[in-house]
Amino acid sequence: MNEENKEILSIVLLVFLPIILFFASFLIGRYPIDPVDVIKTILCPIFPQLEVSQTITTIVFEIRLPRIIGAFVVGAALAMAGSAFQGIFKNPLVSSDLLGVSNGAGFGAALAILLSGLNVVTQIFAFVFGLISVSITYLISKSYKNGGILVLVLSGVAISAFFGALVSAVKFIADPDDKLPEIVYWLMGSLASITVDKLIMISVPIIIGVVVLMLLRWRINLLSMGDEEAQALGLNPSRTRLVVIAACTLLTSAAVSISGIIGWLGLVIPHMTRMIVGPDNKILIPASLSLGASFLLLIDNISRAVISIEIPIGILTAVIGVPIFLYLLRKGYSEWS
Repeated sequence: MNEENKEILSIVLLVFLPIILFFASFLIGRYPIDPVDVIKTILCPIFPQLEVSQTITTIVFEIRLPRIIGAFVVGAALAMAGSAFQGIFKNPLVSSDLLGVSNGAGFGAALAILLSGLNVVTQIFAFVFGLISVSITYLISKSYKNGGILVLVLSGVAISAFFGALVSAVKFIADPDDKLPEIVYWLMGSLASITVDKLIMISVPIIIGVVVLMLLRWRINLLSMGDEEAQALGLNPSRTRLVVIAACTLLTSAAVSISGIIGWLGLVIPHMTRMIVGPDNKILIPASLSLGASFLLLIDNISRAVISIEIPIGILTAVIGVPIFLYLLRKGYSEWS
């Protein structure tokens, strides 16, 4: 395939695929809706003369639209964070939960379910403990006199394991007939309970994280060259890396707080995107936003359409993501060499 055709394919995938999946997602569910009815329902607030069923209006605006937007936001956030982390840590095995944010958020959610059970409390606890876990990781790495990237990564592994153990402890003491199933289901990941209120609550950290990464994406290219080269070009590596980590943590914590733990997306999508657009983070990070959103929309549609009961989305991302990752590993490409 020549460069021109490759560029056209990239535009189609990254621009039109999310739009197509966004519209198609309204058609999928236990209550089938005609495409014409979907269009009329969406246009109804603008053109009140259009006649639409109240039932279809409720399904489109109150049930499916928040879920579709949630899948778009969560997929985009995790993919962008994964791409940024792979860039600043110069490691293709890095994902969005590298520094312990997912297990920290998981512990916060499990604790909230155990103590309260209210959805809003669960979301707040998950978000806050995600931030806490990464903060602890960063502070531990800075406590070492010569602590560098390796110490930061190892600290993240340790803190992630620590909060994973705390999650197990909460599950151990939880009521097996009431609280435990709720905790387990949350940890497997789902977009079924997403509402407009939940989306509003995470809008500020998501916007901040996206804007920061978009503004700093060219600096991530410099960080991927090494600290010495970045300093020679006038960049402060430590400060820039901290800002990028903070933005990625906001994105991942906010995403996990409404969806539960969704694995593999933050690892696989950056690799897929890199094969399409190349390793330049100025293009890679916004492209990851598009492909990550499309991927999670597709997975969520599968989760609620394959069988009569909804499959937890975290299971599907692993079942589908692992073969894709192994294919990419087998195919091999030179962007990291």
